[in-house]
Amino acid sequence: MISIAITGGIGSGKSYISNILQEYGIPIYNTDDEAKRLMVSDEGIRHDLVALLGEEVYVEGTLNKSLLASYLFADAENAARINGIVHPRVKTDFCRWLEQYTDKEIVGMECAILFEAGFDDAVDAVVGEYVENATQHHSGRVVINVSEDDNKYISNVLKTIIDNGGLISSINTNDPSLEDVFVKVTSKAKKEQSIKEENS
Repeated sequence: MISIAITGGIGSGKSYISNILQEYGIPIYNTDDEAKRLMVSDEGIRHDLVALLGEEVYVEGTLNKSLLASYLFADAENAARINGIVHPRVKTDFCRWLEQYTDKEIVGMECAILFEAGFDDAVDAVVGEYVENATQHHSGRVVINVSEDDNKYISNVLKTIIDNGGLISSINTNDPSLEDVFVKVTSKAKKEQSIKEENS
């Protein structure tokens, strides 16, 4: 199984790309959504947040978002404290989440702050914002750098490869190791297409 991360700032196309991958049956772990869930459901996070902010951080079992926000934005160190509580648990939760997809050839993580949160070492490859080339991150993970047209670029690359029967020769990248990721995605789509053709 290969795990990839889709990262980038607001409006960079993370969700767009994630939706495309999900259409091809690739499970996506959304770190933002899961962090919100864990801040309510994870006993360790709840304990640490109460210790940091007091009992009023939860009101009738619900996270007091206004209190949390006022604390977060008051000081950069406050944000670091919250991140230190939440991010490690999200990373652990992602690793647990992976276990249910051992039968999948590829899975994904959508994360805006991949490197800042230290999640990059939990995945095999990274699709970055506004990708226009591919480079190797210092962690050894593959980083795909897409141009400002990344939405069209990624979707067109995947669509072109799949439409051409998964021919990896239709890809031009600056990093041959990207081919592994695309081969996994496209070979799955090609296999499914073959099954459909056999059954029709």
